[in-house]
Amino acid sequence: MRIRKRSWTKQELEECPFYIDTPQENKGKWKSVFKVERPLQIELGCGKGQFIANLACRNPEINFIGVDLIDTMLGLAKRNVEEVYRKENRIIDNVILTRCNIEQILTMMDENDQVDRIYINFCNPWPRGKHHKKRLTHTRQLELYKTFLKDGGEIHFKTDDDNLFIDSLHYFEEAGYQVIWKTHDLHSENIEDNIITEHEKMFSDEGIKIKALIAKLSKTGKI
Repeated sequence: MRIRKRSWTKQELEECPFYIDTPQENKGKWKSVFKVERPLQIELGCGKGQFIANLACRNPEINFIGVDLIDTMLGLAKRNVEEVYRKENRIIDNVILTRCNIEQILTMMDENDQVDRIYINFCNPWPRGKHHKKRLTHTRQLELYKTFLKDGGEIHFKTDDDNLFIDSLHYFEEAGYQVIWKTHDLHSENIEDNIITEHEKMFSDEGIKIKALIAKLSKTGKI
């Protein structure tokens, strides 16, 4: 997604207490980065941050990391986190934003981080075959996530793209994850805690059905 640069981004991120520009320095010790150690979840490709802002604010018993590569996106995510927490009169103490190329996620995460859940929402579908390996749900990426996703941990995935969803079902199977739930029309499921982001609403308003799945990792082969 192309997005217009904001002149304020760099300064606001530099001054933001919940933004980390050098995530590799916390590799293997993310749980201790937060003031209170709690279960850890991560969103890969957090974009403008509407999802992680609302998710983290609703779940104060969990720590969250939002990862994106684009500074402007992270700046907007920072503002969205601040707005959501301000409305709820809450201190921002369980969410961190950071910049990383997700294809190189192991530069910032390792087996000591033990993430309970990974969220991947409306990532780039990379429709051309030669670019499929760039997909965040590609088998190659799913193998990387095994390094820091705990045994029994889950990946929650949402997309508007039919081909990406169908291919991803194959990727998860190929990488040894078990898809424990899936839907080709998320909004027909009436899931109360589903967080509808800007993109999700836009696609849905256009009549595009939202696809979603939950995949579970079992390092022992038992679910």
